Amino acid sequence: MITKIEGRLTEKNPTHIIINCNGISYFINISLYTYEQLPDDEFISIFTHLQVKEDAHTLYGFMSRQEREIFRKLISVSGIGANTARLMFSSLSPDEITHAIATSDDATIKAVKGIGAKTAQRVIIDLKDKIESTEEAKTLTFQSNTNRDEALSALETLGYAKKQAERVIVKIMKDQPDASIEAIVKQALKNL
Repeated sequence: MITKIEGRLTEKNPTHIIINCNGISYFINISLYTYEQLPDDEFISIFTHLQVKEDAHTLYGFMSRQEREIFRKLISVSGIGANTARLMFSSLSPDEITHAIATSDDATIKAVKGIGAKTAQRVIIDLKDKIESTEEAKTLTFQSNTNRDEALSALETLGYAKKQAERVIVKIMKDQPDASIEAIVKQALKNL
């Protein structure tokens, strides 16, 4: 299986790129999220997923392992094909997808063109256990942060559930790692 390609970027479009690697050019399908992450350098390295069907071998490219892993989890769900998963990444970031699944936010998933209510619920049911463990792992990385702990304590005192408050705080601190306790609490209150 082709898992990563390094080479010279010869063509760049919002839906695909072409990479020349030692005289062989690879046509790789990408999402808008990956397109926005592409560096300006001519030489790039991209993670890939090779889908083999009777009539075609199709490469999908991702700038991060995280995006590729979420893509693979999505295509394991009945009713989600590679193109639908790619469309999800064109509408949402990997973090937004994992957060929507972890919090059972089917409205966010339904907002993607081509995904109905039943498919959105199936995505959540099939992937929630797999995604929650990665969300909790992200939470553990902030354990030593005093601002995080104090903000969480303040929200719990106000009556919010610990797990729900923790998820919101993790998202805020990812966007603003140096935020003060007051700023974290104020923003969390808006999102809870």
